[in-house]
Amino acid sequence: MKKVLTIAGSDSTGGAGIQADLKTFQEYGVFGFSSLTSIVTMDPAAGWSHEVTELSTTLLEKQLISVFAGGPVDALKTGMMGNEKNIILASEWIQKMKVTNVVIDPVIACKGTAQILQPKSVEGIKNHLLPHGLIATPNLVEAGILSGLGDLTTLDEVKEAARLIHQRGVKNVVVKGGRRFASEKAVDVFYDGKDFEVLEGEMIATDFNHGAGCTFAAAITAGLAKGMPVLEAVVLAKDFVAAAIKQGVAINPHVGHVWHGAYHQAENRIGKVSNHD
Repeated sequence: MKKVLTIAGSDSTGGAGIQADLKTFQEYGVFGFSSLTSIVTMDPAAGWSHEVTELSTTLLEKQLISVFAGGPVDALKTGMMGNEKNIILASEWIQKMKVTNVVIDPVIACKGTAQILQPKSVEGIKNHLLPHGLIATPNLVEAGILSGLGDLTTLDEVKEAARLIHQRGVKNVVVKGGRRFASEKAVDVFYDGKDFEVLEGEMIATDFNHGAGCTFAAAITAGLAKGMPVLEAVVLAKDFVAAAIKQGVAINPHVGHVWHGAYHQAENRIGKVSNHD
């Protein structure tokens, strides 16, 4: 069985971050390891705002030592990293363990907003993670930040952002436009350093899409671990996330989450749920 590691934050509501990654790995049939960098919480009394609590680099290193005690992994993804020291440490372990299937999900901004959750991480991602990535998966906001172009509103701007991010050393880039792009389709742009692929999918009218970005990156990571070519892994991940969004779940008055088991109908695996405790 293929082994896959996620280095990311914990989402206590279970939709994004480490939780989304491990659920996705399970659905792909790979064995998931995790190393926490931070914990993200939501406070109803404070208007459901996100709060990021960073974990120490010392604690992150203890986790990575535990993960790699059994040897290398077949693929690895990074998500919310907490701080630049954690980014540098992750970069060192990627190089030390010679991991080649590395997916960089640059979690630095809230979905659909320009609010930077991790401003100190931007330069670290540029300088220490992107050079070791097989693919990076920024959303429109993150692509604008990492490329320095700001707001991206046209296809040409998205392509230019992908080019600039690629110049940081990452071998492939997929910019997640989704429904935020000015299109009737859910549009993502893939770039391998030579050619562009515009990937269109169904526009799904729902607000139950929390965790879609993390799930997308995790699905790509699992696909790569199982030997898929990069573009093939991206296309399957897009289908996997579309199914997850279609069957999104209401979690609280503020957010609804994607259902990570939708693609393989995980809710039907065991059979009828008993009414008895």
